[in-house]
Amino acid sequence: MRVYFVTSNNSKLKEFQEMLKMDLERFDADLDEIQAIDVEKVVEHKARQAYQLLKAPIIVEDTGLYCDGLGGLPGALTKWFEKALGNARIASLVGRQRHAVARTAICYTQGREYHIFTGSVEGSIARFPRGKNGFGWDSIFVPRGKRKTLAQMTSQEKNEISMRRKALEKLKKFLG
Repeated sequence: MRVYFVTSNNSKLKEFQEMLKMDLERFDADLDEIQAIDVEKVVEHKARQAYQLLKAPIIVEDTGLYCDGLGGLPGALTKWFEKALGNARIASLVGRQRHAVARTAICYTQGREYHIFTGSVEGSIARFPRGKNGFGWDSIFVPRGKRKTLAQMTSQEKNEISMRRKALEKLKKFLG
């Protein structure tokens, strides 16, 4: 059975294949992204679109950063906040309420039911961006119990605590 993973990122495709221990076909499509805070709503919407295009099993992933100091924003809108403001500005806007949760949602469908698997990591927003690894907001998120931002960690360190890994483990168990 051929399963498609919606991504434009080859390293993310490789990560998913390694974690799931299965071959996935990359499907790089320009799908509409609804403007929602909840990553679960975003992945289900994208999975519905992708399934309509391919009529084949689909996996879609999205990650959001939920900051207490911003009333739960930016959530799934993180990419847009980062583009408009930059990580340094986001870090300064949270004020004294630095607690945040990084959450990944993965949706799997074969067209009938849409199964959503989530993983989250609690932490805090750094006072300023630190590190060069990773992507997006990794330079301002410090997982609970750690001193480094995700961008300061090696891939191995990050994957040990990753919200994506937690969600992928749930999907892997579901796929049996």
